[in-house]
Amino acid sequence: MDIPTSPQHISPQKIIFRATLDIFPLCAAVTPWGILCGSLAIQIGLTALQAQLLSLMVFAGAAQLAATSLLGTGVSYSPIFSSTFVISSRHLLYSAVFQKYIKDLSLPRRLCFAFFLTDEMFALTSAYIGKHKSFNYLYAISTGIVFYLMWNIATFAGIVVGNNITNFDALGLEFAIAATFIAIVIPSIKNSPILISVLTSGITVLVLELFEFSFSLIASTVMGMLAGYFTQLKGLKNEP
Repeated sequence: MDIPTSPQHISPQKIIFRATLDIFPLCAAVTPWGILCGSLAIQIGLTALQAQLLSLMVFAGAAQLAATSLLGTGVSYSPIFSSTFVISSRHLLYSAVFQKYIKDLSLPRRLCFAFFLTDEMFALTSAYIGKHKSFNYLYAISTGIVFYLMWNIATFAGIVVGNNITNFDALGLEFAIAATFIAIVIPSIKNSPILISVLTSGITVLVLELFEFSFSLIASTVMGMLAGYFTQLKGLKNEP
């Protein structure tokens, strides 16, 4: 369906509808991931209420899954905090990108934006900015809220499954994590600096993981950013 999205002419209802349509494919892709989180929480001994509150209050897929897995091994809180910090550190970059758009908003609106900010919301909002050359708070927050609702519905389904089926995690639903990130990244590759950045990050993280480097995610992110930056800089210098 072709819906006009010019910020000057579109109604709030149509912006919300557009945001819902845009985020829906990513909601579908992340559903197995949410189910896995819910079932895993039950299998490590959390109650149904605790498992659901984890998704309601934390709302951080990769970090949530890692924390739940570590809780199941009985480790202390220190590895859990350090692991979730490393996994979630990319949000520092996300917030830096959006800082200029939301810095003048009220504190409650900024806190709301921060809570719903996910990889999926970042990708769609960045694409919206690129297309319309302007930031739309309603569009951004709508994608985040819809994704939050779907994530919690998937978690609830996982809780039900976890209470009735054993070894649900053996089905290999972890593929949804990789599938979701691939679906986010591939559409954004529109020029050589971004392609070089993606390839550098991917290769770097694979190599560092082979050596069991603890901060492979952060290191590969920095390497990808530097590779993309210098590729773009070289391209600008070669322009006539």
